[in-house]
Formats: sequence, C-alpha cells, structure tokens
Amino acid sequence: MAKRNIVWTRTADLQLVGVLEYWVKRNKSSNYSKKLLRIVTERTLQISEPPFIYKSTDFKDVRVASLGYFSIYYKVTDKQIIVTAFWDNRQDPKKLLNILQNQK
Repeated sequence: MAKRNIVWTRTADLQLVGVLEYWVKRNKSSNYSKKLLRIVTERTLQISEPPFIYKSTDFKDVRVASLGYFSIYYKVTDKQIIVTAFWDNRQDPKKLLNILQNQK
C-alpha cells in the first residue's frame, strides 16, 4: 500500500508549536523540543504506511498513536492522514474531548 500524505490541521499544528515553545521556555534550551519534533516526525511517517495499526477511539474515524506523554490523533482517508490533534496527555482530558467533538 502506498504512503498517504500527512496533513496537519491548524488546531494540531498550534498544539504542537505550543508544546515545543513551552519546553524551550521551561528548559531554557531547544534540545528537548528538537528531540520531541524528531520523534513526532518519525511517528507520523510510521502512521502513513500502515495507518490502521494504531488504536481506534470512541470518535468516528479517529485513531490515536501514543508517544509516551503525548498522543497524535488522526483520521485516515484514501490519500491522506489528517492529524486532528497533538495532545500532551498530562492536560485536562475535557479540553481534548471538546477539540475532538468539534472536528469535522
């Protein structure tokens, strides 16, 4: 099966950037953020090949790939992987519920 293109929604992109900026400010170094970005990039590339190997959720057509403290929520179409949320699992899950319910 061919790889699907990976598309990040604006929401997911803002969440990822927010997490990366938080860790740069907190650690006063970009080393952890660079490492995290590399891990996220590798995982999204893994998702694009066999997208259905990761866990399905209670939301229609939404799957989740875990990265320890973080999770990538995505939908699969014939040609794309649409990343709908990038989530720090230590946050209030009610916020995530609201985000996932408001996705198309």
